[in-house]
Amino acid sequence: MAKDGWDLPTGDLMKGKKGVVIGVANHDSIAWGIASQLAAQGAEMAFFHLPGMERRVQPLAESIGVTTVVPVDVTQDDQMDAAFEAVKQAFGTIDFFVHAIAYAPRDQIKGSFVDNATREGFLQAMDISAYSFVDCARRAEKLMPNGGSIICLTYMGSERAIPNYNTMGVAKAALEAATRYVARDLGPKGIRVNALSPGAMRTLSLAGISGGKGMLAKGRDLSALKEDTSMEGVAGAALWLLSDLGRSTTGELIHVDAGFHMMGFTEDEEG
Repeated sequence: MAKDGWDLPTGDLMKGKKGVVIGVANHDSIAWGIASQLAAQGAEMAFFHLPGMERRVQPLAESIGVTTVVPVDVTQDDQMDAAFEAVKQAFGTIDFFVHAIAYAPRDQIKGSFVDNATREGFLQAMDISAYSFVDCARRAEKLMPNGGSIICLTYMGSERAIPNYNTMGVAKAALEAATRYVARDLGPKGIRVNALSPGAMRTLSLAGISGGKGMLAKGRDLSALKEDTSMEGVAGAALWLLSDLGRSTTGELIHVDAGFHMMGFTEDEEG
């Protein structure tokens, strides 16, 4: 049982594997849930985090033995250079990379997409939420001479028009397309690349979206399993893809949302 109350299985599926997780912000972060599961299975890792988040991230890192913790603004090439150099110095080579960051200005994730979308906000969302994944994958590949696994996090708002998700949905659609192209290019080098699409969860990202609490309730009520997306479920899917259990799987979009993504009419709506 993890300190946060999650029931995360322990073992040695990740024993001997080293990697990077970018996106841990607090104990509710999906990135933190994934990192906790990887650590419970023997992984060593480094954390990249948003500058200014040290006080939140450092205690979490220490609790699972992470000693390489690097603040990085993914829009700044010099900071990215320094972050990956720190990983190279710490580990030499890596086996996995978890991309769990996204951002859109608040005015881009509320109300009307058409009315509120701005050039500046749109480009910023694409840069941080989608391009940064390509940049991270390119840099991670240089540290994966023996192959490896890369995952990113997306959401159903890329595939369906979710109220208020707006510009972030467009950025997530770009992220998913990028996943396929990166998977194609890195496949011959033995690097698998996949995207996880969790349902709505109580995170800082959700808190920034207008009507975020409603997304939680609807995600549960309209799902096939009639339950919230669990951290254990998302972390378990990440473990599968990042460990050797995920061999032969690449270029995939994996939904971990209690079946929300595949539902049509609910029983009440069927008449």
